[in-house]
Amino acid sequence: MSVVGKGEAMSGNRLVARAAAWVLGAFVALAGGAAQAADVALPHQAKDVHLGVASCAGSTCHGAVAPWRDSNVLQNEYTTWMAKDPHAKAYSVLLNDHSKRIAKNLGIPAAHEAKVCLDCHADNVAPAQRGAQFQLSDGVGCEACHGGGERWLGIHVSGKATHAQNVAAGLFPTEDPKHRANLCLGCHLGDETRAITHKIMGAGHPRLAFELDTFTSIQPAHYRVDDDYAKRKAVANGVKTWAIGQAIALSKFMDLVADPARNRDGIMPEFVLYDCQSCHTPLNNMTWQAQATQGIGPGVPRLHGANAAMLKVIAAAVAPGMQAELVERSRALHAASQRDKAEMERAAKALKQTADKLADSFAGRAFDGNDIRALMQALVAAGLQEGYADYASAEQTTMALSAVIDALKATGQVDPTRHRGMQQALEACYAAVKQDATYTPAAFTAALQQFQAAMPAF
Repeated sequence: MSVVGKGEAMSGNRLVARAAAWVLGAFVALAGGAAQAADVALPHQAKDVHLGVASCAGSTCHGAVAPWRDSNVLQNEYTTWMAKDPHAKAYSVLLNDHSKRIAKNLGIPAAHEAKVCLDCHADNVAPAQRGAQFQLSDGVGCEACHGGGERWLGIHVSGKATHAQNVAAGLFPTEDPKHRANLCLGCHLGDETRAITHKIMGAGHPRLAFELDTFTSIQPAHYRVDDDYAKRKAVANGVKTWAIGQAIALSKFMDLVADPARNRDGIMPEFVLYDCQSCHTPLNNMTWQAQATQGIGPGVPRLHGANAAMLKVIAAAVAPGMQAELVERSRALHAASQRDKAEMERAAKALKQTADKLADSFAGRAFDGNDIRALMQALVAAGLQEGYADYASAEQTTMALSAVIDALKATGQVDPTRHRGMQQALEACYAAVKQDATYTPAAFTAALQQFQAAMPAF
Protein backbone atom coordinates (compact mmCIF):
# COMPACT_ATOMS: atom_id res chain seq x y z
CA MET A 1 0.00 0.00 0.00
CA SER A 2 1.30 3.45 -0.87
CA VAL A 3 1.44 6.41 1.51
CA VAL A 4 -2.26 7.20 1.07
CA GLY A 5 -3.15 3.61 0.39
CA LYS A 6 -5.67 2.15 -2.00
CA GLY A 7 -8.76 4.32 -1.96
CA GLU A 8 -11.35 1.55 -1.99
CA ALA A 9 -9.68 -0.39 0.81
CA MET A 10 -9.18 2.75 2.87
CA SER A 11 -12.77 3.85 2.46
CA GLY A 12 -14.12 0.42 3.35
CA ASN A 13 -12.01 0.25 6.50
CA ARG A 14 -13.12 3.74 7.43
CA LEU A 15 -16.81 2.86 7.12
CA VAL A 16 -16.51 -0.15 9.40
CA ALA A 17 -14.62 1.84 12.01
CA ARG A 18 -16.64 5.04 11.82
CA ALA A 19 -20.31 4.28 11.16
CA ALA A 20 -21.04 3.45 14.79
CA ALA A 21 -19.13 6.52 15.90
CA TRP A 22 -21.50 8.77 14.00
CA VAL A 23 -24.59 7.13 15.44
CA LEU A 24 -23.28 7.12 19.00
CA GLY A 25 -21.38 10.35 19.22
CA ALA A 26 -21.94 12.82 16.40
CA PHE A 27 -22.93 15.52 18.83
CA VAL A 28 -20.43 14.80 21.62
CA ALA A 29 -18.20 17.81 22.30
CA LEU A 30 -14.87 16.55 23.56
CA ALA A 31 -13.89 19.90 24.94
CA GLY A 32 -16.28 19.56 27.86
CA GLY A 33 -14.82 16.51 29.57
CA ALA A 34 -11.32 15.91 28.32
CA ALA A 35 -8.18 17.66 29.42
CA GLN A 36 -6.52 19.99 26.96
CA ALA A 37 -3.91 18.32 24.76
CA ALA A 38 -1.08 20.19 26.43
CA ASP A 39 -2.16 18.93 29.86
CA VAL A 40 -1.35 15.27 29.17
CA ALA A 41 2.26 14.14 28.75
CA LEU A 42 2.94 12.02 25.71
CA PRO A 43 3.91 8.41 26.52
CA HIS A 44 7.58 8.94 25.66
CA GLN A 45 7.73 12.11 27.78
CA ALA A 46 5.98 10.81 30.92
CA LYS A 47 8.01 9.22 33.72
CA ASP A 48 6.04 5.98 34.16
CA VAL A 49 7.78 2.64 33.74
CA HIS A 50 6.90 0.77 30.54
CA LEU A 51 6.21 -2.85 31.44
CA GLY A 52 6.38 -4.31 27.91
CA VAL A 53 3.82 -5.79 25.55
CA ALA A 54 3.96 -9.12 27.39
CA SER A 55 2.02 -7.49 30.23
CA CYS A 56 -0.96 -7.15 27.87
CA ALA A 57 -0.58 -10.42 25.95
CA GLY A 58 -2.27 -12.94 28.26
CA SER A 59 -5.10 -14.96 26.75
CA THR A 60 -7.49 -13.64 29.39
CA CYS A 61 -6.33 -10.03 28.86
CA HIS A 62 -5.78 -8.84 25.28
CA GLY A 63 -4.09 -11.87 23.75
CA ALA A 64 -7.11 -13.98 22.84
CA VAL A 65 -7.10 -15.60 19.40
CA ALA A 66 -10.56 -14.23 18.56
CA PRO A 67 -12.90 -11.61 20.05
CA TRP A 68 -14.85 -12.70 23.11
CA ARG A 69 -18.58 -12.87 22.50
CA ASP A 70 -19.82 -11.37 25.78
CA SER A 71 -16.93 -9.05 26.62
CA ASN A 72 -17.14 -5.27 26.69
CA VAL A 73 -13.86 -5.19 24.74
CA LEU A 74 -12.56 -7.48 22.02
CA GLN A 75 -9.85 -9.16 24.19
CA ASN A 76 -7.74 -9.93 21.07
CA GLU A 77 -6.15 -6.48 20.79
CA TYR A 78 -2.59 -7.74 21.25
CA THR A 79 -3.14 -10.49 18.68
CA THR A 80 -4.41 -7.97 16.13
CA TRP A 81 -1.45 -5.68 16.78
CA MET A 82 1.05 -8.53 16.53
CA ALA A 83 -0.36 -10.07 13.35
CA LYS A 84 -1.65 -7.08 11.38
CA ASP A 85 -0.35 -3.76 12.66
CA PRO A 86 2.78 -2.32 10.95
CA HIS A 87 3.71 -0.72 14.29
CA ALA A 88 4.59 -4.21 15.56
CA LYS A 89 7.19 -4.54 12.77
CA ALA A 90 8.69 -1.07 13.21
CA TYR A 91 11.83 -2.34 14.95
CA SER A 92 12.41 -5.28 12.61
CA VAL A 93 12.32 -2.86 9.66
CA LEU A 94 15.57 -1.43 10.99
CA LEU A 95 17.24 -4.76 10.31
CA ASN A 96 16.40 -4.97 6.59
CA ASP A 97 18.76 -4.14 3.74
CA HIS A 98 17.14 -0.79 2.98
CA SER A 99 17.60 0.41 6.56
CA LYS A 100 21.18 -0.83 6.56
CA ARG A 101 21.78 1.22 3.41
CA ILE A 102 20.30 4.34 5.05
CA ALA A 103 22.46 3.81 8.13
CA LYS A 104 25.55 3.41 5.98
CA ASN A 105 24.73 6.58 4.05
CA LEU A 106 24.40 8.47 7.33
CA GLY A 107 27.52 6.99 8.87
CA ILE A 108 25.50 5.18 11.54
CA PRO A 109 26.97 1.80 12.59
CA ALA A 110 23.56 0.11 12.96
CA ALA A 111 20.05 1.51 12.54
CA HIS A 112 18.59 -0.78 15.23
CA GLU A 113 21.02 0.69 17.78
CA ALA A 114 20.80 4.38 16.83
CA LYS A 115 18.64 6.68 18.96
CA VAL A 116 17.57 8.72 15.94
CA CYS A 117 15.99 5.56 14.49
CA LEU A 118 14.78 3.91 17.69
CA ASP A 119 12.93 6.99 18.88
CA CYS A 120 10.19 6.30 16.31
CA HIS A 121 10.77 2.65 15.39
CA ALA A 122 10.49 1.44 19.00
CA ASP A 123 9.17 2.45 22.40
CA ASN A 124 12.54 4.03 23.17
CA VAL A 125 12.05 5.21 26.75
CA ALA A 126 15.02 5.68 29.06
CA PRO A 127 16.58 2.48 30.47
CA ALA A 128 15.35 3.38 33.96
CA GLN A 129 11.77 3.25 32.64
CA ARG A 130 12.00 -0.25 31.18
CA GLY A 131 10.36 -3.04 33.17
CA ALA A 132 11.54 -6.64 33.44
CA GLN A 133 9.53 -7.78 30.39
CA PHE A 134 10.23 -4.71 28.26
CA GLN A 135 12.00 -5.26 24.94
CA LEU A 136 12.97 -2.65 22.37
CA SER A 137 12.55 -5.30 19.70
CA ASP A 138 8.78 -5.24 20.30
CA GLY A 139 8.70 -2.12 18.15
CA VAL A 140 5.98 0.47 18.63
CA GLY A 141 4.13 -1.51 21.27
CA CYS A 142 1.11 -0.96 23.48
CA GLU A 143 2.69 1.54 25.86
CA ALA A 144 4.22 3.64 23.08
CA CYS A 145 0.66 4.80 22.41
CA HIS A 146 -1.24 4.02 25.61
CA GLY A 147 1.38 5.18 28.10
CA GLY A 148 3.63 3.36 30.54
CA GLY A 149 1.53 0.89 32.52
CA GLU A 150 3.30 1.24 35.87
CA ARG A 151 0.38 3.05 37.53
CA TRP A 152 -2.66 2.25 35.42
CA LEU A 153 -2.24 -1.45 34.64
CA GLY A 154 -3.32 -2.67 38.07
CA ILE A 155 -6.54 -0.71 38.28
CA HIS A 156 -7.20 -1.43 34.61
CA VAL A 157 -6.97 -5.18 35.17
CA SER A 158 -9.25 -4.92 38.21
CA GLY A 159 -12.08 -3.80 35.96
CA LYS A 160 -13.32 -1.42 38.64
CA ALA A 161 -11.67 1.81 37.50
CA THR A 162 -13.40 4.26 35.21
CA HIS A 163 -11.72 5.42 32.04
CA ALA A 164 -11.12 8.80 33.68
CA GLN A 165 -9.38 7.08 36.59
CA ASN A 166 -7.20 5.10 34.21
CA VAL A 167 -6.24 8.32 32.42
CA ALA A 168 -5.45 9.97 35.75
CA ALA A 169 -3.12 7.02 36.46
CA GLY A 170 -1.18 7.49 33.21
CA LEU A 171 -3.27 5.85 30.46
CA PHE A 172 -3.04 8.06 27.39
CA PRO A 173 -6.48 9.21 26.09
CA THR A 174 -6.15 8.11 22.46
CA GLU A 175 -9.90 8.49 21.88
CA ASP A 176 -9.56 12.29 21.96
CA PRO A 177 -8.56 13.54 18.48
CA LYS A 178 -6.45 16.38 19.89
CA HIS A 179 -4.43 14.03 22.08
CA ARG A 180 -4.20 11.39 19.37
CA ALA A 181 -2.98 13.95 16.82
CA ASN A 182 -0.23 15.10 19.18
CA LEU A 183 0.74 11.47 19.80
CA CYS A 184 0.85 10.31 16.18
CA LEU A 185 2.47 13.43 14.78
CA GLY A 186 5.32 13.07 17.23
CA CYS A 187 6.74 10.46 14.84
CA HIS A 188 4.81 11.05 11.62
CA LEU A 189 5.99 14.67 11.59
CA GLY A 190 8.45 15.12 14.46
CA ASP A 191 8.64 17.12 17.65
CA GLU A 192 11.20 18.78 19.89
CA THR A 193 12.72 15.41 20.87
CA ARG A 194 12.32 13.39 17.66
CA ALA A 195 13.35 14.78 14.31
CA ILE A 196 13.39 13.63 10.73
CA THR A 197 15.90 15.66 8.74
CA HIS A 198 16.63 16.26 5.07
CA LYS A 199 19.85 14.28 5.51
CA ILE A 200 17.83 11.26 6.66
CA MET A 201 15.45 11.68 3.72
CA GLY A 202 18.36 12.07 1.33
CA ALA A 203 19.92 8.91 2.72
CA GLY A 204 16.85 6.96 1.60
CA HIS A 205 14.14 7.29 4.27
CA PRO A 206 10.62 7.18 2.75
CA ARG A 207 8.68 10.42 2.54
CA LEU A 208 6.50 11.13 5.58
CA ALA A 209 2.82 11.90 5.13
CA PHE A 210 -0.02 11.88 7.63
CA GLU A 211 -3.73 12.61 7.99
CA LEU A 212 -5.26 11.71 11.34
CA ASP A 213 -8.61 10.20 10.32
CA THR A 214 -7.24 8.28 7.36
CA PHE A 215 -4.34 6.80 9.27
CA THR A 216 -6.65 5.95 12.20
CA SER A 217 -8.99 4.18 9.81
CA ILE A 218 -6.42 2.12 7.93
CA GLN A 219 -4.73 0.95 11.12
CA PRO A 220 -6.10 -2.52 11.98
CA ALA A 221 -8.79 -1.75 14.54
CA HIS A 222 -8.24 -3.25 17.98
CA TYR A 223 -11.34 -1.67 19.48
CA ARG A 224 -15.05 -1.62 18.76
CA VAL A 225 -17.13 1.55 18.93
CA ASP A 226 -20.42 0.37 20.44
CA ASP A 227 -22.80 1.36 23.22
CA ASP A 228 -20.38 0.28 25.92
CA TYR A 229 -17.52 2.22 24.35
CA ALA A 230 -19.67 5.35 24.19
CA LYS A 231 -20.53 5.00 27.87
CA ARG A 232 -16.85 4.96 28.80
CA LYS A 233 -15.38 7.40 26.29
CA ALA A 234 -16.36 10.39 24.20
CA VAL A 235 -16.77 9.58 20.52
CA ALA A 236 -15.69 11.92 17.73
CA ASN A 237 -16.86 11.45 14.16
CA GLY A 238 -14.40 11.09 11.28
CA VAL A 239 -14.81 14.57 9.78
CA LYS A 240 -14.28 16.20 13.15
CA THR A 241 -11.17 14.03 13.62
CA TRP A 242 -9.90 15.09 10.18
CA ALA A 243 -10.42 18.80 10.92
CA ILE A 244 -8.73 18.64 14.32
CA GLY A 245 -5.88 16.64 12.84
CA GLN A 246 -5.25 19.32 10.22
CA ALA A 247 -5.12 22.06 12.86
CA ILE A 248 -2.81 20.13 15.19
CA ALA A 249 -0.54 19.18 12.29
CA LEU A 250 -0.13 22.84 11.31
CA SER A 251 0.45 23.82 14.94
CA LYS A 252 3.15 21.20 15.43
CA PHE A 253 4.77 22.04 12.12
CA MET A 254 4.99 25.65 13.25
CA ASP A 255 6.79 24.42 16.38
CA LEU A 256 9.40 22.90 14.10
CA VAL A 257 9.69 26.02 11.95
CA ALA A 258 10.05 28.21 15.05
CA ASP A 259 12.66 25.94 16.64
CA PRO A 260 16.06 27.64 16.17
CA ALA A 261 17.81 24.29 16.60
CA ARG A 262 16.09 22.93 13.47
CA ASN A 263 16.21 25.86 11.10
CA ARG A 264 19.80 25.49 9.95
CA ASP A 265 22.03 22.70 8.74
CA GLY A 266 25.35 24.47 8.58
CA ILE A 267 24.87 27.50 6.36
CA MET A 268 21.76 26.00 4.70
CA PRO A 269 18.15 25.97 5.93
CA GLU A 270 16.80 22.64 7.22
CA PHE A 271 15.29 21.55 3.91
CA VAL A 272 12.98 18.96 5.43
CA LEU A 273 10.69 21.87 6.38
CA TYR A 274 10.17 22.69 2.70
CA ASP A 275 7.77 21.21 0.18
CA CYS A 276 9.65 18.45 -1.65
CA GLN A 277 8.15 19.27 -5.04
CA SER A 278 9.24 22.90 -4.88
CA CYS A 279 12.73 21.60 -5.71
CA HIS A 280 12.30 17.99 -6.85
CA THR A 281 10.48 18.77 -10.09
CA PRO A 282 11.79 18.25 -13.65
CA LEU A 283 12.77 21.56 -15.23
CA ASN A 284 10.52 20.93 -18.23
CA ASN A 285 7.51 20.27 -16.01
CA MET A 286 5.74 23.64 -15.86
CA THR A 287 3.53 23.04 -12.83
CA TRP A 288 3.95 26.13 -10.68
CA GLN A 289 0.75 27.96 -9.73
CA ALA A 290 0.04 30.65 -7.16
CA GLN A 291 -1.72 29.59 -3.96
CA ALA A 292 -3.75 31.83 -1.68
CA THR A 293 -2.09 30.67 1.54
CA GLN A 294 1.47 31.15 0.23
CA GLY A 295 1.73 34.34 -1.83
CA ILE A 296 5.24 33.70 -3.15
CA GLY A 297 6.45 33.54 -6.71
CA PRO A 298 7.83 30.70 -8.83
CA GLY A 299 11.32 29.32 -8.44
CA VAL A 300 11.32 29.82 -4.67
CA PRO A 301 11.52 26.92 -2.19
CA ARG A 302 8.33 26.99 -0.14
CA LEU A 303 7.59 25.65 3.31
CA HIS A 304 5.12 22.79 3.50
CA GLY A 305 1.67 24.31 3.05
CA ALA A 306 -0.81 21.46 2.62
CA ASN A 307 -2.24 21.66 6.14
CA ALA A 308 -2.75 25.41 5.83
CA ALA A 309 -4.49 24.84 2.50
CA MET A 310 -6.86 22.32 4.12
CA LEU A 311 -7.50 24.61 7.10
CA LYS A 312 -8.40 27.43 4.71
CA VAL A 313 -11.12 25.17 3.29
CA ILE A 314 -12.36 24.10 6.74
CA ALA A 315 -12.38 27.65 8.08
CA ALA A 316 -14.37 28.87 5.08
CA ALA A 317 -17.05 26.26 5.81
CA VAL A 318 -17.26 26.23 9.62
CA ALA A 319 -15.18 29.14 11.00
CA PRO A 320 -15.36 31.96 8.42
CA GLY A 321 -14.35 34.56 10.97
CA MET A 322 -10.90 32.99 11.23
CA GLN A 323 -10.18 32.37 7.56
CA ALA A 324 -8.73 35.82 6.91
CA GLU A 325 -6.36 35.53 9.90
CA LEU A 326 -5.22 32.09 8.76
CA VAL A 327 -4.48 33.26 5.21
CA GLU A 328 -2.81 36.48 6.36
CA ARG A 329 -0.52 34.72 8.83
CA SER A 330 0.27 31.92 6.41
CA ARG A 331 1.28 34.39 3.72
CA ALA A 332 3.33 36.33 6.28
CA LEU A 333 5.22 33.15 7.16
CA HIS A 334 6.07 32.36 3.54
CA ALA A 335 7.17 35.94 2.95
CA ALA A 336 9.33 35.94 6.08
CA SER A 337 10.95 32.65 5.03
CA GLN A 338 12.48 34.54 2.09
CA ARG A 339 13.88 37.37 4.21
CA ASP A 340 14.97 36.66 7.75
CA LYS A 341 15.29 33.68 10.06
CA ALA A 342 14.15 35.50 13.22
CA GLU A 343 11.19 37.02 11.37
CA MET A 344 10.23 33.56 10.07
CA GLU A 345 10.28 32.14 13.59
CA ARG A 346 8.04 34.97 14.85
CA ALA A 347 5.64 34.43 11.96
CA ALA A 348 5.54 30.69 12.70
CA LYS A 349 4.59 31.34 16.32
CA ALA A 350 1.77 33.63 15.20
CA LEU A 351 0.43 31.03 12.75
CA LYS A 352 0.64 28.39 15.48
CA GLN A 353 -1.68 30.52 17.63
CA THR A 354 -4.21 30.58 14.80
CA ALA A 355 -3.96 26.81 14.31
CA ASP A 356 -4.45 26.21 18.04
CA LYS A 357 -7.53 28.44 18.08
CA LEU A 358 -8.97 26.50 15.16
CA ALA A 359 -8.26 23.19 16.91
CA ASP A 360 -10.14 24.39 19.99
CA SER A 361 -13.02 25.61 17.83
CA PHE A 362 -13.26 22.28 16.02
CA ALA A 363 -13.11 20.31 19.28
CA GLY A 364 -16.25 22.06 20.50
CA ARG A 365 -18.18 21.61 17.24
CA ALA A 366 -20.41 18.66 16.33
CA PHE A 367 -19.63 18.67 12.58
CA ASP A 368 -23.17 17.75 11.60
CA GLY A 369 -24.68 16.98 8.22
CA ASN A 370 -24.67 20.60 7.10
CA ASP A 371 -20.96 20.85 7.88
CA ILE A 372 -20.20 17.64 5.99
CA ARG A 373 -21.97 18.81 2.85
CA ALA A 374 -20.37 22.24 3.01
CA LEU A 375 -16.92 20.75 3.46
CA MET A 376 -17.28 18.39 0.51
CA GLN A 377 -18.32 21.23 -1.77
CA ALA A 378 -15.57 23.50 -0.42
CA LEU A 379 -12.87 20.83 -0.85
CA VAL A 380 -13.79 20.26 -4.48
CA ALA A 381 -14.15 23.98 -5.24
CA ALA A 382 -10.78 24.79 -3.67
CA GLY A 383 -9.05 21.95 -5.47
CA LEU A 384 -10.40 23.05 -8.84
CA GLN A 385 -9.68 26.72 -8.21
CA GLU A 386 -6.17 26.29 -6.79
CA GLY A 387 -5.10 23.57 -9.20
CA TYR A 388 -2.79 22.19 -6.47
CA ALA A 389 0.55 22.23 -8.22
CA ASP A 390 1.95 20.86 -4.96
CA TYR A 391 1.43 17.14 -4.58
CA ALA A 392 0.83 17.23 -0.81
CA SER A 393 -2.29 19.42 -1.08
CA ALA A 394 -3.78 17.09 -3.68
CA GLU A 395 -2.94 14.11 -1.46
CA GLN A 396 -4.56 15.72 1.59
CA THR A 397 -7.65 16.67 -0.44
CA THR A 398 -8.09 13.09 -1.61
CA MET A 399 -7.88 11.69 1.91
CA ALA A 400 -10.27 14.38 3.15
CA LEU A 401 -12.87 13.53 0.51
CA SER A 402 -12.67 9.89 1.55
CA ALA A 403 -13.57 10.90 5.10
CA VAL A 404 -16.40 13.11 3.93
CA ILE A 405 -18.16 10.64 1.63
CA ASP A 406 -18.04 7.93 4.29
CA ALA A 407 -19.57 10.38 6.75
CA LEU A 408 -22.35 11.12 4.26
CA LYS A 409 -23.21 7.42 4.09
CA ALA A 410 -22.87 6.82 7.83
CA THR A 411 -25.33 9.64 8.55
CA GLY A 412 -27.80 8.49 5.89
CA GLN A 413 -27.37 11.52 3.64
CA VAL A 414 -26.54 9.34 0.65
CA ASP A 415 -27.68 5.81 -0.12
CA PRO A 416 -25.22 2.95 -0.75
CA THR A 417 -25.55 3.28 -4.52
CA ARG A 418 -24.64 6.98 -4.52
CA HIS A 419 -21.83 6.35 -2.06
CA ARG A 420 -20.43 3.61 -4.26
CA GLY A 421 -20.49 5.95 -7.25
CA MET A 422 -18.58 8.65 -5.36
CA GLN A 423 -16.16 6.06 -4.05
CA GLN A 424 -15.46 4.84 -7.58
CA ALA A 425 -14.97 8.41 -8.81
CA LEU A 426 -12.58 9.08 -5.93
CA GLU A 427 -10.43 6.19 -7.15
CA ALA A 428 -9.30 8.48 -9.99
CA CYS A 429 -8.05 10.97 -7.37
CA TYR A 430 -6.17 8.21 -5.57
CA ALA A 431 -4.63 7.17 -8.88
CA ALA A 432 -3.57 10.78 -9.54
CA VAL A 433 -1.72 10.99 -6.21
CA LYS A 434 -0.39 7.44 -6.15
CA GLN A 435 3.20 8.54 -6.75
CA ASP A 436 4.63 11.95 -5.97
CA ALA A 437 7.29 11.57 -8.68
CA THR A 438 4.69 11.19 -11.45
CA TYR A 439 2.04 13.58 -10.11
CA THR A 440 0.61 16.18 -12.48
CA PRO A 441 -1.91 18.89 -11.52
CA ALA A 442 -3.82 18.33 -14.77
CA ALA A 443 -4.46 14.67 -13.94
CA PHE A 444 -5.64 15.56 -10.44
CA THR A 445 -7.92 18.32 -11.75
CA ALA A 446 -9.49 15.90 -14.23
CA ALA A 447 -10.02 13.35 -11.46
CA LEU A 448 -11.56 15.97 -9.20
CA GLN A 449 -13.94 16.99 -11.96
CA GLN A 450 -14.94 13.35 -12.29
CA PHE A 451 -15.64 13.24 -8.57
CA GLN A 452 -17.62 16.49 -8.77
CA ALA A 453 -19.87 14.92 -11.40
CA ALA A 454 -20.63 12.05 -9.03
CA MET A 455 -21.54 14.34 -6.11
CA PRO A 456 -25.22 14.53 -5.12
CA ALA A 457 -27.11 17.80 -5.60
CA PHE A 458 -28.17 18.51 -2.02
